[in-house]
Amino acid sequence: MARLTHPPRPWRGAVLLVAGAYFLVPLLASFVFTVDVPGTGLTLSSYTQIFAADGFTAALLRSLGLGLCTVALALVLTLPAALAVRLSGSGRLRAVLEVVCTLPLVVPPVALVAGLGTVLKWGPDQLATTPLYETFVAIQKPSFPLILVFAYVVMALPFVYRSLEAGLRAVDVRTLVEAARDLGASWPRALFAVVLPNLRTALLNASFLALALVLGEFTVASLLGFQPFAVWIVQASGSNAQLSVAVSLLSLLLTWGLLLVVTGLARSRGPVKSRKKEAV
Repeated sequence: MARLTHPPRPWRGAVLLVAGAYFLVPLLASFVFTVDVPGTGLTLSSYTQIFAADGFTAALLRSLGLGLCTVALALVLTLPAALAVRLSGSGRLRAVLEVVCTLPLVVPPVALVAGLGTVLKWGPDQLATTPLYETFVAIQKPSFPLILVFAYVVMALPFVYRSLEAGLRAVDVRTLVEAARDLGASWPRALFAVVLPNLRTALLNASFLALALVLGEFTVASLLGFQPFAVWIVQASGSNAQLSVAVSLLSLLLTWGLLLVVTGLARSRGPVKSRKKEAV
């Protein structure tokens, strides 16, 4: 069979060149800024000082912990609702869930912070002798501000829902569940052993988007007075600009590394399918 040939399209290379320059030039300029120290020349001192910088490890671990909690809570809230709507087949429930999950896109982070601040200030004044006061104090601990997890879940809800919805569109969930149930599987086994493995790519994408949002979020944490990784970078720039830029580049590498891990895990099913086909 003759192979179809396409005429060369040089504009594609031009588009890729412009797009690559748009992303790579700022990164290259940032890297040059971190290694070119006036009066000293080229040095990697900005990178060797990162792990010894005051507050770096605590801020990074705090953001990673907040991110993992955000991912877990967002999936616990979103996945059962999306599965229930898909299994019920109700278009009205699906529309309601979609509106609720995409609503945070139109709410500015400043408005979210204003609402959270009002609630947190109202509780201690009016209910200082009740367990609610202790709860408000506990979720605002600077070492691990749980209130940020609640805020981040709201902010990540549109991205998590869209990723899960895309995965559910590609899978006939109702048929899978009915087949598993007909073969004698219980509801939990049908969901955990049949449905969730088919949604692995969607779950990984949703987790990555939520984690990336938490690692780069600055507005909510800064206005509430907490210091996760993004806020620490901005504060460090006041005393050592080159160190803050070096940490920013490191955070980009960390995000890209997570993206590669997610992509690798999503594609890891390919060889399994190939082996099954070969066995058949």
